[in-house]
Amino acid sequence: MIMIGILTAVLSGVLMSVQGVCNTAVSKSAGLWTTGVFVSLTAALVSFLIRIFGGQKEDFEVLLQIQPRYLLLGGVFGALITGTVVFSIARLGTAKAELVIVVSQLIAAYCIALTGWFGSAQEPFSWRKLLALTVAAGGVIWYSV
Repeated sequence: MIMIGILTAVLSGVLMSVQGVCNTAVSKSAGLWTTGVFVSLTAALVSFLIRIFGGQKEDFEVLLQIQPRYLLLGGVFGALITGTVVFSIARLGTAKAELVIVVSQLIAAYCIALTGWFGSAQEPFSWRKLLALTVAAGGVIWYSV
């Protein structure tokens, strides 16, 4: 089961990089937020089709019961992610932008895990993990020079 999780995470990382490059190229002609609208609409359509044909049974009404309400801001975050990825790739280049994005995700994820924010499982502080994040951040600086 862990291997499936790892392979899915690898696929996710590859798809994010490819999506960032594609969205950046499209935004050069269509503009940043027109591209964002198109990406969001196509993502909604694909999600809806997978939901229909994938056999998911929950109704949309279940969303009205979600607490705390800020957990429903995923779409807002998604729009901002699309915009910031395109903006950073256009200015830093693909590899540098993606490297900064991934290390930022790691740091944010560790902070969330340490504090238990957003209902996530809280984990204890680890010097080893802090050292790993420091090395990763150092790698971004090293790569950027």
